[in-house]
Amino acid sequence: MSNPAGRPTGRRIDVPRGSVTSPDGLLVVDKPAGITSHDVVAMTRRLAATRKVGHAGTLDPAATGVLLLGIGRATRFLTYLVGADKTYRATARLGQTTLTEDADGELTSAAGCPPGPDLTARIDTALASLTGEIMQVPSAVSAIKIDGVRSYARVRGGEDVDLPARPVTIHALTRSGAPRSTTAADGTAVVDVDLEVHCSSGTYVRALARDLGTALGCGAHLTALRRTEVGPFTVAEAATIASLSAVVAAGQTLPVLPLAAVARRCFPAVALDEAEARALRHGQPLPAAVLDRAQPPGHRVVSKAAAPGVAAGFDPAGGLVALLAHKGEHARPVLVLPN
Repeated sequence: MSNPAGRPTGRRIDVPRGSVTSPDGLLVVDKPAGITSHDVVAMTRRLAATRKVGHAGTLDPAATGVLLLGIGRATRFLTYLVGADKTYRATARLGQTTLTEDADGELTSAAGCPPGPDLTARIDTALASLTGEIMQVPSAVSAIKIDGVRSYARVRGGEDVDLPARPVTIHALTRSGAPRSTTAADGTAVVDVDLEVHCSSGTYVRALARDLGTALGCGAHLTALRRTEVGPFTVAEAATIASLSAVVAAGQTLPVLPLAAVARRCFPAVALDEAEARALRHGQPLPAAVLDRAQPPGHRVVSKAAAPGVAAGFDPAGGLVALLAHKGEHARPVLVLPN
């Protein structure tokens, strides 16, 4: 998800500047609420003492949770992670809609959602209808470009934006706990529903909340969002900005995951001999049969959509040499990682 209305962030956390450049690798950060993903990148550049920092998929300023950052050569790896499946915990409020489809936007309707004996069953039925391979209309206040202009910018300018639906996969969309009846600040009787979402990259969770409200006939918007997984990387292993700041303040480097470890978690692994490793380091292809030796990753594959047919080649010492893909009669390197 991207900053829904392109608004400024309002604050940035002060962090110390690293005295030693961070080693190359992937950093799993637990993004706090109130700052953008780009703010986290800027702070990490300071902590890591390098400009070479990028991220693999944004989170809204109000959202929290897993943000994958590449440092140094790991920035070249991010394109193969950005398409990873995601898992979220979210809360949808039934009975009100907003311009941005989340709690930051102005109210556009407040029909309310009075509790009823069949409401829970109706919610579960609606959630089931939004599960699987679906066509989703992205939020009009998304960062999608229309003729070179961000959709949210057009909305801010008073335009009516009508984005086409696109395919996404909702692997699981379930209710967590019982719906909670409450009264909104404007006095509207609403119902809050906690959700667990496992979805493909490109899914707008705000749009799922919107469509849930449409299915129930009362409208809805998203009030909370926390990303708990990106591919095989979880919030349990994520570091906070505060903990990273403490590490750097103590004169240590950031606790990055080395690229070889990341590749083993994300892609099938191919053990190479010295001659094969040397050929790949020079950008030369190998026979396609090399890929038949690939072993499954230690964790579930990042996503079929993220890097279809890509495997990681390792030299006899266990070093990551390249990412490989089947092309014609060859296994060709799509990304070479020099020593």
